[in-house]
Amino acid sequence: MKLVFMGTPEFAVPSLRRLVGSGWRCLAVVTQPDRGRGRGRKITPTPVKREAEALGLEVLQPQKPTDPSFVSRLEELAPEVIVTVAYGEILPPLVLELPRAGCVNLHPSLLPMYRGAAPIHWAIINGEDTTGVTTMYMNEKMDAGEIILQRKTRISEKDNVKTLHDRLAVLGADLLEETLELIRRGEAPRVPQDDRLATYAPALQREHELVDWNRPARRVVDHIRGMDPWPGAHTFWNGKVLKVFRAEARTGVEPAAGQVQGQGEIPGKVVEVDPDQGFTVATADGGVLILEVQPAGRRRMPAQSFLRGYDLKPGEILGVRPQEGG
Repeated sequence: MKLVFMGTPEFAVPSLRRLVGSGWRCLAVVTQPDRGRGRGRKITPTPVKREAEALGLEVLQPQKPTDPSFVSRLEELAPEVIVTVAYGEILPPLVLELPRAGCVNLHPSLLPMYRGAAPIHWAIINGEDTTGVTTMYMNEKMDAGEIILQRKTRISEKDNVKTLHDRLAVLGADLLEETLELIRRGEAPRVPQDDRLATYAPALQREHELVDWNRPARRVVDHIRGMDPWPGAHTFWNGKVLKVFRAEARTGVEPAAGQVQGQGEIPGKVVEVDPDQGFTVATADGGVLILEVQPAGRRRMPAQSFLRGYDLKPGEILGVRPQEGG
């Protein structure tokens, strides 16, 4: 069965590699245009483009999937199915209707849960213990098409975005190959989604990165895990951004919610500094031990290294923005 593959980030690479390696005929690969990345804004190809070129495949990079020249090229290729994995654009009707077997999408959640741009991040941030991957037939709505197959995986308390991302990318490649085989045989199911059960995973904004120390310790840790390693959760210390990464919920800290006549700790207060482990910050119901940080303008480092180079003291309050410090 002839296909066109559409994808952009690293998450899509295992799927492309799997399909080509398994003998599926990939006519071309569609990915986002090369863009500036990093501090120097160096023009960089997408991970999918690099993989496609290494595999000797034709690469198409339209500014938008509605570009007439791009649609014309798709018509010339005449794929039987279009496969999308984190391509980054909603396909217009003229593209959706082009392949006879439809357009199939791989999405890293158990739809209809976590429709949207950042399902891996939000599943961890929200403390989910299970997620998975879904293949579906695409329609004009975001992640709302008929489900073909799904596979589950557990989210452990040690998972962060990278570990879960990498696991789902491989699981998704397996599921996508199985899906295409069912489509080839004419046996692929079509299960409508129940929109009443839909939840959403919007693209991450800067405000989503800010740690809210007023939340329970477990939720603070989940938030930090759900931003690790990208884009990174952050707080403020001495008027500057301090990114925080690995963390553990701690017992034995008087909860801020229990403050009576001065008892209990203020959320965001550094209640303990241990040069051999890290530093503990008070939350709504206890504390969080911070194990890894990244000060402004510096590299990510263990909290022990940070404490050797920076004078963080018990009693200081994290989370005070520069304009609030007066």
